[in-house]
Amino acid sequence: MSLNARSKQVRRDAIALSKANGGYHYGGSFSCAEILLNLWDIILEDSDRFILSKGHGCWVYYVLLRERGFNPTLEGHPHYEPHEGIFCTTGSMGHGLPVGLGIALSRKISGREGRVFVLMGDGECQEGTTWESLLVGGHLGLDNLVAIIDNNGIQGSGFVNNILPIERPLISAAKAASWNVHEIDGHNDELTKIEFKPNGKPTLIFAKTIKGKGVSFMENVPRWHSNWLGGTDEATALEELT
Repeated sequence: MSLNARSKQVRRDAIALSKANGGYHYGGSFSCAEILLNLWDIILEDSDRFILSKGHGCWVYYVLLRERGFNPTLEGHPHYEPHEGIFCTTGSMGHGLPVGLGIALSRKISGREGRVFVLMGDGECQEGTTWESLLVGGHLGLDNLVAIIDNNGIQGSGFVNNILPIERPLISAAKAASWNVHEIDGHNDELTKIEFKPNGKPTLIFAKTIKGKGVSFMENVPRWHSNWLGGTDEATALEELT
């Protein structure tokens, strides 16, 4: 699918922001751009919390935070700054979901309203903490917890399916552990169609995406997981995103 003006704009802004602050990781930032837009422009309410567990995909996230008046520290991975809209330090893989689970459980115990959304990478789902969190979240019936997998098929060292496939095993495990499971296209508005109603189960969403979406030479190319953008490549990327 082609990108709309809003999707192109946040990618251009992400390039400008990252270039000025020593950033890269464009592939994973661009694969989750529409997921973040749907969350931040439509779904998230003031009482909700969001954690970017795939911390390297932070540049569109920073753009959206700054649009809302926050001033996060612009580093290659987010770190805990609740006054700037960041509620978890991430970068080491597999930490966001257990932290989000803890926040969701705390809210259940205290009776506090609000959902907890955690955006993860598919490669980080190989971490043991992901599987432990699936078991715990289902067992405790944390229906205020939503985990979204940016399923772009590429991790830092190559294609996920060539390293350790996770999609079908994780979906099967989540269903067995009493999670609501949805499989969607992560580059359109399917995420906004899901009803997050309390039903005694946490929710897992597999969002199929394309690494580097929106820039032709980045799309589905492993080296753009973490590659510097400059010279003619930068000019071409900005032209394609105009």
